[in-house]
Amino acid sequence: MRPAPYSVARIGVPFRTLEEEQTGAAKARKIEFYYRAIRDAGAEPVPVSLAQDAASIRRLAESLDAFVLTGSPADVDPARYGAPRHPRTAPADPARERTDDALLAHAFAAGKPVLAVCYGNQLLNVHLGGSLVQDIPGEIPHPLQHQKPEGDSRDPQHAVRLDPGSLLASLAGSPDARINSSHHQSIRRPGSNLRVVAHAPDGVIEAVEWTGGSNWIVGVQWHPERMEGDPFAAALFRELVVAARHAGVRL
Repeated sequence: MRPAPYSVARIGVPFRTLEEEQTGAAKARKIEFYYRAIRDAGAEPVPVSLAQDAASIRRLAESLDAFVLTGSPADVDPARYGAPRHPRTAPADPARERTDDALLAHAFAAGKPVLAVCYGNQLLNVHLGGSLVQDIPGEIPHPLQHQKPEGDSRDPQHAVRLDPGSLLASLAGSPDARINSSHHQSIRRPGSNLRVVAHAPDGVIEAVEWTGGSNWIVGVQWHPERMEGDPFAAALFRELVVAARHAGVRL
């Protein structure tokens, strides 16, 4: 049974890595930013274990209304998009890839919303047949600072240009916005039915939106969950929750 129009939406959030889930490493606390952002938007975050088998993931996915695919210190296996491994590409996390692929397959089939963040955005793109820039500093001419400098705890920030006709531009209230940044990879070739809707000043693709149907599917390269107090970031999570409620009414 799907939720009533104004019930609390349940949003699945996969752990960032299997190691963090199993060891409770200090970096695992970063997932709390996603939980907080979802709660602040009026929904309930539901952790999705990476240690489940396929049948268990499917059962859990069926009980959820939307998904937030989180960032990760892992990188998507470049073999999936036919590229040799760059020396700076981090090891893949097969359990995370398997889980995200299963959640995406369910979301597309069931018409459920997805907000894909950073690594999640890259996995979404590869899931749909796209490819990635494996190391921005080594592959993009004159790149911006997209990662934290060594020893700095704060995310760098930079401008982003949003397509004026995009959902993201409508949420930002302008085609120009300012975002945080914490990544060394990005989309190279967009996946099937993904429309590029945002670029950094150095040309790095910063966001995509799904055009292949009525599903609410948005991928962003930045970390809106860590932009506490930012109206654009808050609006993005609120819009996800609204889409989850609407999807529940339709089903």
